[in-house]
Amino acid sequence: MKCVNRKLKGVLVSTFCVFAVSNAAVSAQTSTEADALAAIKVATNPTTKLTAAEDFIAKFPNSTARVSVAETIAGEILKVKNGMVALTLLERAQAIFTSDKEREVLKPAALEAYVIGNRPDSAFPLAAEMLAHNPDDIQVLTRMTQAGTEEASKKNRKYTDVSLQYGLKAIALLETDTKPASLADEAWTVQRGKLDRLYQQTAILYLATGNTQEAKTRLTKASTLSPQEPSNFALLARVINVDYLAQKDAYDAMKDAKSKLEAHKKLEDLLDSMIDAYARAVGLATGRVEYQTLLQAVIPDLTIYYKTRHNQSIKGLQELINRYRPAP
Repeated sequence: MKCVNRKLKGVLVSTFCVFAVSNAAVSAQTSTEADALAAIKVATNPTTKLTAAEDFIAKFPNSTARVSVAETIAGEILKVKNGMVALTLLERAQAIFTSDKEREVLKPAALEAYVIGNRPDSAFPLAAEMLAHNPDDIQVLTRMTQAGTEEASKKNRKYTDVSLQYGLKAIALLETDTKPASLADEAWTVQRGKLDRLYQQTAILYLATGNTQEAKTRLTKASTLSPQEPSNFALLARVINVDYLAQKDAYDAMKDAKSKLEAHKKLEDLLDSMIDAYARAVGLATGRVEYQTLLQAVIPDLTIYYKTRHNQSIKGLQELINRYRPAP
Protein backbone atom coordinates (compact mmCIF):
# COMPACT_ATOMS: atom_id res chain seq x y z
CA MET A 1 0.00 0.00 0.00
CA LYS A 2 2.80 2.42 0.82
CA CYS A 3 4.44 1.57 -2.46
CA VAL A 4 1.21 2.27 -4.27
CA ASN A 5 0.89 5.46 -2.34
CA ARG A 6 4.37 6.40 -3.40
CA LYS A 7 3.55 5.58 -6.97
CA LEU A 8 0.27 7.41 -6.71
CA LYS A 9 2.01 10.26 -5.02
CA GLY A 10 4.68 10.22 -7.70
CA VAL A 11 2.03 10.34 -10.39
CA LEU A 12 0.35 13.21 -8.66
CA VAL A 13 3.63 15.08 -8.35
CA SER A 14 4.43 14.39 -11.98
CA THR A 15 0.99 15.53 -13.07
CA PHE A 16 1.33 18.61 -10.97
CA CYS A 17 4.72 19.34 -12.51
CA VAL A 18 3.36 19.03 -16.04
CA PHE A 19 0.49 21.35 -15.13
CA ALA A 20 2.88 23.88 -13.63
CA VAL A 21 5.10 23.84 -16.72
CA SER A 22 2.04 24.35 -18.96
CA ASN A 23 0.94 27.39 -16.95
CA ALA A 24 4.45 28.81 -17.13
CA ALA A 25 4.46 28.46 -20.93
CA VAL A 26 1.12 30.27 -21.24
CA SER A 27 2.34 32.98 -18.88
CA ALA A 28 5.50 33.44 -20.95
CA GLN A 29 3.49 33.69 -24.19
CA THR A 30 1.10 36.24 -22.69
CA SER A 31 3.96 38.25 -21.31
CA THR A 32 5.69 38.29 -24.68
CA GLU A 33 2.56 39.57 -26.46
CA ALA A 34 2.09 42.21 -23.81
CA ASP A 35 5.70 43.26 -24.24
CA ALA A 36 5.24 43.54 -28.01
CA LEU A 37 2.17 45.72 -27.52
CA ALA A 38 4.07 47.83 -25.02
CA ALA A 39 6.84 48.32 -27.57
CA ILE A 40 4.30 49.86 -29.96
CA LYS A 41 3.01 52.15 -27.25
CA VAL A 42 6.41 53.48 -26.17
CA ALA A 43 7.71 54.04 -29.73
CA THR A 44 8.25 57.75 -30.16
CA ASN A 45 7.31 58.44 -33.80
CA PRO A 46 5.12 57.00 -36.58
CA THR A 47 7.98 55.12 -38.24
CA THR A 48 9.16 53.36 -35.09
CA LYS A 49 5.58 52.60 -34.05
CA LEU A 50 4.91 50.99 -37.41
CA THR A 51 8.13 48.96 -37.16
CA ALA A 52 7.01 47.73 -33.73
CA ALA A 53 3.57 46.92 -35.16
CA GLU A 54 5.13 44.93 -38.00
CA ASP A 55 7.10 42.94 -35.42
CA PHE A 56 3.94 42.39 -33.36
CA ILE A 57 1.89 41.09 -36.31
CA ALA A 58 4.74 38.83 -37.44
CA LYS A 59 4.93 37.22 -33.99
CA PHE A 60 1.22 37.17 -33.18
CA PRO A 61 -0.71 37.05 -36.48
CA ASN A 62 -3.88 35.79 -34.78
CA SER A 63 -3.90 38.28 -31.92
CA THR A 64 -7.23 39.79 -30.93
CA ALA A 65 -5.42 43.13 -30.62
CA ARG A 66 -4.81 43.49 -34.37
CA VAL A 67 -7.62 46.00 -34.97
CA SER A 68 -6.62 48.21 -32.05
CA VAL A 69 -3.02 48.18 -33.30
CA ALA A 70 -4.28 49.15 -36.77
CA GLU A 71 -6.18 52.06 -35.19
CA THR A 72 -3.01 53.22 -33.45
CA ILE A 73 -1.01 53.11 -36.67
CA ALA A 74 -3.76 54.89 -38.63
CA GLY A 75 -3.69 57.69 -36.06
CA GLU A 76 0.07 57.96 -36.38
CA ILE A 77 -0.03 58.16 -40.18
CA LEU A 78 -2.57 60.98 -39.90
CA LYS A 79 0.01 62.99 -37.94
CA VAL A 80 2.52 62.90 -40.82
CA LYS A 81 2.55 66.08 -42.94
CA ASN A 82 5.08 64.94 -45.55
CA GLY A 83 3.19 63.29 -48.40
CA MET A 84 5.92 60.88 -49.50
CA VAL A 85 6.56 59.72 -45.94
CA ALA A 86 2.83 59.23 -45.32
CA LEU A 87 2.47 57.16 -48.50
CA THR A 88 5.43 54.99 -47.58
CA LEU A 89 4.03 54.32 -44.11
CA LEU A 90 0.59 53.63 -45.56
CA GLU A 91 1.94 51.02 -47.98
CA ARG A 92 3.75 49.27 -45.13
CA ALA A 93 0.61 49.35 -42.98
CA GLN A 94 -1.56 47.98 -45.77
CA ALA A 95 0.87 45.09 -46.20
CA ILE A 96 0.33 43.86 -42.63
CA PHE A 97 -3.27 44.89 -41.91
CA THR A 98 -5.17 42.88 -44.50
CA SER A 99 -8.59 42.03 -43.03
CA ASP A 100 -11.67 43.99 -44.10
CA LYS A 101 -12.06 45.56 -40.65
CA GLU A 102 -8.40 46.57 -40.52
CA ARG A 103 -8.52 48.06 -44.01
CA GLU A 104 -11.63 50.02 -43.00
CA VAL A 105 -9.72 51.44 -40.03
CA LEU A 106 -6.91 52.57 -42.36
CA LYS A 107 -9.15 54.39 -44.87
CA PRO A 108 -9.10 57.88 -43.27
CA ALA A 109 -5.30 57.72 -43.05
CA ALA A 110 -5.11 56.45 -46.63
CA LEU A 111 -7.31 59.31 -47.84
CA GLU A 112 -5.13 61.92 -46.16
CA ALA A 113 -1.94 60.29 -47.41
CA TYR A 114 -3.26 60.28 -50.99
CA VAL A 115 -4.24 63.96 -50.74
CA ILE A 116 -1.00 65.27 -49.27
CA GLY A 117 0.99 62.83 -51.40
CA ASN A 118 -0.44 64.40 -54.58
CA ARG A 119 -2.35 61.31 -55.67
CA PRO A 120 -5.81 62.66 -56.51
CA ASP A 121 -6.58 59.69 -58.76
CA SER A 122 -6.37 57.50 -55.65
CA ALA A 123 -7.91 59.98 -53.21
CA PHE A 124 -11.15 60.77 -55.04
CA PRO A 125 -12.22 57.15 -55.72
CA LEU A 126 -11.52 56.31 -52.07
CA ALA A 127 -13.55 59.33 -50.93
CA ALA A 128 -16.45 58.23 -53.14
CA GLU A 129 -16.25 54.76 -51.60
CA MET A 130 -16.28 56.18 -48.06
CA LEU A 131 -19.17 58.54 -48.82
CA ALA A 132 -21.18 55.72 -50.37
CA HIS A 133 -21.23 54.14 -46.90
CA ASN A 134 -21.64 57.43 -45.03
CA PRO A 135 -22.96 60.28 -47.25
CA ASP A 136 -22.85 62.81 -44.40
CA ASP A 137 -19.21 62.25 -43.47
CA ILE A 138 -18.44 65.93 -43.01
CA GLN A 139 -14.72 65.32 -42.57
CA VAL A 140 -14.43 63.59 -45.95
CA LEU A 141 -16.66 66.21 -47.61
CA THR A 142 -14.62 69.15 -46.36
CA ARG A 143 -11.26 67.50 -47.02
CA MET A 144 -12.13 66.64 -50.60
CA THR A 145 -13.59 70.08 -51.26
CA GLN A 146 -10.22 71.50 -50.27
CA ALA A 147 -8.39 68.88 -52.34
CA GLY A 148 -10.49 69.64 -55.41
CA THR A 149 -9.90 73.37 -54.96
CA GLU A 150 -6.15 72.81 -54.83
CA GLU A 151 -6.32 70.72 -58.00
CA ALA A 152 -8.39 73.41 -59.75
CA SER A 153 -5.79 75.99 -58.75
CA LYS A 154 -3.21 73.79 -60.48
CA LYS A 155 -5.38 73.82 -63.63
CA ASN A 156 -6.50 70.22 -63.07
CA ARG A 157 -10.27 70.44 -63.62
CA LYS A 158 -10.87 66.68 -63.53
CA TYR A 159 -12.43 66.76 -60.06
CA THR A 160 -13.93 70.26 -60.07
CA ASP A 161 -17.55 69.18 -60.41
CA VAL A 162 -17.48 66.47 -57.76
CA SER A 163 -15.52 68.70 -55.37
CA LEU A 164 -18.09 71.43 -55.81
CA GLN A 165 -20.88 69.00 -54.96
CA TYR A 166 -18.98 67.91 -51.85
CA GLY A 167 -18.54 71.53 -50.82
CA LEU A 168 -22.19 72.40 -51.30
CA LYS A 169 -23.21 69.33 -49.29
CA ALA A 170 -20.82 70.24 -46.49
CA ILE A 171 -22.12 73.82 -46.35
CA ALA A 172 -25.71 72.57 -46.18
CA LEU A 173 -24.88 70.23 -43.28
CA LEU A 174 -23.03 72.94 -41.37
CA GLU A 175 -25.59 75.68 -41.91
CA THR A 176 -28.44 73.43 -40.77
CA ASP A 177 -26.30 72.18 -37.87
CA THR A 178 -26.83 68.59 -38.98
CA LYS A 179 -24.17 66.89 -36.90
CA PRO A 180 -23.57 63.21 -37.73
CA ALA A 181 -24.37 61.10 -34.68
CA SER A 182 -20.98 59.40 -34.79
CA LEU A 183 -19.05 62.69 -34.69
CA ALA A 184 -17.94 64.13 -31.36
CA ASP A 185 -19.12 67.62 -30.42
CA GLU A 186 -15.56 68.92 -30.41
CA ALA A 187 -14.90 67.61 -33.93
CA TRP A 188 -18.18 69.15 -35.12
CA THR A 189 -17.13 72.53 -33.71
CA VAL A 190 -13.89 72.26 -35.70
CA GLN A 191 -15.85 71.56 -38.87
CA ARG A 192 -18.21 74.49 -38.26
CA GLY A 193 -15.14 76.71 -38.09
CA LYS A 194 -14.43 75.82 -41.74
CA LEU A 195 -17.62 77.36 -43.12
CA ASP A 196 -15.95 80.54 -44.39
CA ARG A 197 -13.26 78.49 -46.12
CA LEU A 198 -15.88 76.28 -47.73
CA TYR A 199 -17.52 79.38 -49.20
CA GLN A 200 -14.12 80.50 -50.46
CA GLN A 201 -13.31 77.08 -51.89
CA THR A 202 -16.67 76.68 -53.63
CA ALA A 203 -16.15 80.16 -55.07
CA ILE A 204 -12.86 79.04 -56.59
CA LEU A 205 -14.53 75.91 -57.94
CA TYR A 206 -17.35 77.97 -59.46
CA LEU A 207 -14.74 80.23 -60.99
CA ALA A 208 -13.06 77.17 -62.52
CA THR A 209 -16.38 76.31 -64.19
CA GLY A 210 -16.68 79.85 -65.56
CA ASN A 211 -19.46 80.97 -63.21
CA THR A 212 -17.98 84.28 -62.06
CA GLN A 213 -21.23 85.64 -60.66
CA GLU A 214 -21.68 82.72 -58.26
CA ALA A 215 -18.00 82.93 -57.38
CA LYS A 216 -18.42 86.61 -56.51
CA THR A 217 -21.50 85.89 -54.37
CA ARG A 218 -19.70 83.18 -52.42
CA LEU A 219 -16.58 85.25 -51.83
CA THR A 220 -18.76 88.06 -50.55
CA LYS A 221 -20.31 85.56 -48.12
CA ALA A 222 -16.88 84.27 -47.11
CA SER A 223 -15.66 87.81 -46.39
CA THR A 224 -18.77 88.42 -44.28
CA LEU A 225 -18.13 85.26 -42.25
CA SER A 226 -14.44 86.08 -41.85
CA PRO A 227 -13.96 89.84 -42.29
CA GLN A 228 -10.33 89.77 -41.13
CA GLU A 229 -9.22 87.20 -43.73
CA PRO A 230 -7.33 89.03 -46.51
CA SER A 231 -7.41 86.14 -49.00
CA ASN A 232 -11.19 86.45 -49.34
CA PHE A 233 -10.84 90.05 -50.52
CA ALA A 234 -7.86 89.25 -52.75
CA LEU A 235 -9.85 86.52 -54.48
CA LEU A 236 -12.93 88.74 -54.70
CA ALA A 237 -10.83 91.40 -56.43
CA ARG A 238 -9.55 88.84 -58.93
CA VAL A 239 -13.09 87.67 -59.69
CA ILE A 240 -14.19 91.28 -60.22
CA ASN A 241 -11.14 91.66 -62.46
CA VAL A 242 -12.34 88.82 -64.70
CA ASP A 243 -15.69 90.58 -65.05
CA TYR A 244 -13.99 93.94 -65.59
CA LEU A 245 -11.77 92.67 -68.41
CA ALA A 246 -14.70 91.01 -70.15
CA GLN A 247 -16.79 94.18 -69.97
CA LYS A 248 -13.84 96.30 -71.09
CA ASP A 249 -13.45 94.19 -74.23
CA ALA A 250 -17.14 94.70 -74.96
CA TYR A 251 -16.79 98.42 -74.25
CA ASP A 252 -13.83 98.78 -76.62
CA ALA A 253 -15.86 97.15 -79.40
CA MET A 254 -18.86 99.49 -79.00
CA LYS A 255 -19.74 102.03 -81.69
CA ASP A 256 -22.85 103.67 -80.28
CA ALA A 257 -21.86 106.71 -78.19
CA LYS A 258 -24.77 106.49 -75.76
CA SER A 259 -24.23 102.80 -75.08
CA LYS A 260 -20.55 103.42 -74.67
CA LEU A 261 -21.17 106.17 -72.12
CA GLU A 262 -23.37 103.85 -70.04
CA ALA A 263 -20.85 101.05 -70.31
CA HIS A 264 -18.06 103.40 -69.23
CA LYS A 265 -19.91 104.21 -66.00
CA LYS A 266 -20.33 100.49 -65.26
CA LEU A 267 -16.64 99.96 -65.91
CA GLU A 268 -15.71 102.71 -63.46
CA ASP A 269 -17.98 101.18 -60.81
CA LEU A 270 -16.37 97.77 -61.33
CA LEU A 271 -12.92 99.30 -61.16
CA ASP A 272 -13.76 101.06 -57.91
CA SER A 273 -15.08 97.85 -56.33
CA MET A 274 -11.99 95.95 -57.50
CA ILE A 275 -9.64 98.58 -56.09
CA ASP A 276 -11.53 98.56 -52.80
CA ALA A 277 -11.29 94.76 -52.52
CA TYR A 278 -7.58 94.79 -53.32
CA ALA A 279 -7.00 97.60 -50.79
CA ARG A 280 -8.87 95.63 -48.10
CA ALA A 281 -6.70 92.60 -48.81
CA VAL A 282 -3.49 94.63 -48.57
CA GLY A 283 -4.61 96.48 -45.47
CA LEU A 284 -5.57 93.27 -43.65
CA ALA A 285 -2.42 91.41 -44.74
CA THR A 286 0.11 94.14 -43.96
CA GLY A 287 2.33 93.24 -41.03
CA ARG A 288 1.28 89.57 -41.03
CA VAL A 289 4.16 87.29 -41.98
CA GLU A 290 1.91 84.50 -43.22
CA TYR A 291 0.51 86.78 -45.94
CA GLN A 292 3.74 88.02 -47.49
CA THR A 293 3.20 85.97 -50.64
CA LEU A 294 -0.32 87.35 -50.98
CA LEU A 295 0.97 90.90 -50.66
CA GLN A 296 3.58 90.32 -53.33
CA ALA A 297 0.88 89.11 -55.70
CA VAL A 298 -1.75 91.73 -54.90
CA ILE A 299 0.13 95.03 -54.52
CA PRO A 300 1.20 95.29 -58.20
CA ASP A 301 -2.39 94.81 -59.41
CA LEU A 302 -3.73 97.26 -56.86
CA THR A 303 -1.15 99.85 -57.92
CA ILE A 304 -1.85 99.45 -61.64
CA TYR A 305 -5.63 99.71 -61.31
CA TYR A 306 -5.46 102.55 -58.80
CA LYS A 307 -3.29 104.53 -61.24
CA THR A 308 -5.70 103.69 -64.07
CA ARG A 309 -8.55 105.19 -62.08
CA HIS A 310 -6.56 108.22 -60.83
CA ASN A 311 -4.75 109.61 -63.87
CA GLN A 312 -1.60 107.52 -63.31
CA SER A 313 -1.19 108.86 -59.78
CA ILE A 314 -0.90 106.84 -56.55
CA LYS A 315 -1.81 109.83 -54.41
CA GLY A 316 -4.22 108.67 -51.71
CA LEU A 317 -3.47 104.96 -52.20
CA GLN A 318 -1.67 104.48 -48.90
CA GLU A 319 -4.47 106.28 -47.08
CA LEU A 320 -6.97 103.90 -48.67
CA ILE A 321 -4.93 100.87 -47.56
CA ASN A 322 -4.53 102.24 -44.05
CA ARG A 323 -8.30 102.59 -43.78
CA TYR A 324 -8.56 98.80 -43.78
CA ARG A 325 -5.68 97.97 -41.48
CA PRO A 326 -6.86 96.37 -38.21
CA ALA A 327 -6.77 98.56 -35.17
CA PRO A 328 -3.70 97.88 -32.99
